[in-house]
Amino acid sequence: MKLPPQLRTFLLSLYYNGTLPYRLWQNARLYAAGKAPILVFFYHRIAHDRCVPWSHTNEEFARQIAWLKKRFELISLAEAQRRVRQKSNDRPAACITFDDGYAENCDYALPLLIEEQIPCTYFVCTHYIFEQQLFPHDIALGQRLSPNTVRQIRYLAEAGIDIGAHTRTHADLGKIHDPRRIREEVSRCGDELEQLIGQRVRYFAFPYGLPRNMTSAAFQAAREHGYDGVCSAYGDYNYPGDDGFHIRRIHADDMLVLRNWATLDPRKLWRPVAYDYTRDQQSLKIEVTSQLPTGEQREYAAH
Repeated sequence: MKLPPQLRTFLLSLYYNGTLPYRLWQNARLYAAGKAPILVFFYHRIAHDRCVPWSHTNEEFARQIAWLKKRFELISLAEAQRRVRQKSNDRPAACITFDDGYAENCDYALPLLIEEQIPCTYFVCTHYIFEQQLFPHDIALGQRLSPNTVRQIRYLAEAGIDIGAHTRTHADLGKIHDPRRIREEVSRCGDELEQLIGQRVRYFAFPYGLPRNMTSAAFQAAREHGYDGVCSAYGDYNYPGDDGFHIRRIHADDMLVLRNWATLDPRKLWRPVAYDYTRDQQSLKIEVTSQLPTGEQREYAAH
């Protein structure tokens, strides 16, 4: 049963505050052992309104970044991978990423990150940028939200934002089994971006990003293309010693949810979600949760 938003917020607040002493103890123990997980948050659209569920207002984004900057070392995906592969992280660390590519992100959010020299990987879908077509998921909600322009992407790359690939058409790769189509979405997207910005594109992010939206074939295509890593979006931490090629991400959502994840939710430390891309088998938990309707994917990834 889905709880009303206000009740869910109230219960999460009680849980967060009630478990905070344990969280602080657990964090200190992990930091001392060099086993602190690295958090990778993802956003979509930052603007003056929240006209779609995957939006944050400018004020919300600024508040979250300020909170994170005060408590975490904000690092690049490359540095996160390095720590994971070296099997050591002894301090709070987090990464900022974006998906899709909305023009309004250039009004406030990205200039803020550039000004404060906060690393960011910005994953975009090339078809919508080159053709200047609206995203279908926005049209389905009756919204006409502009994608980034070619000029904006070039400017962001020149300003130090790490541009990443997010397929050409925001495709659900879990539903695609034709190897040529997979390469079209995974590899060609990266090639187009490299030609556009004149830089190597190092990372790829799966649209939707739940286990059911990923396959071993798509991971293999990403490896063959030469990406340094790929990102999912189903909500999980990156522990020292994990496979650094698969970067697990968390949706930022509202401040309470972000704080709950950032202070290491005890419920999530036992890793109820794990996707093994070396074989097309997931646990029973994955099989159940991956059946969520498309409209609920963001909510699951956040919680």
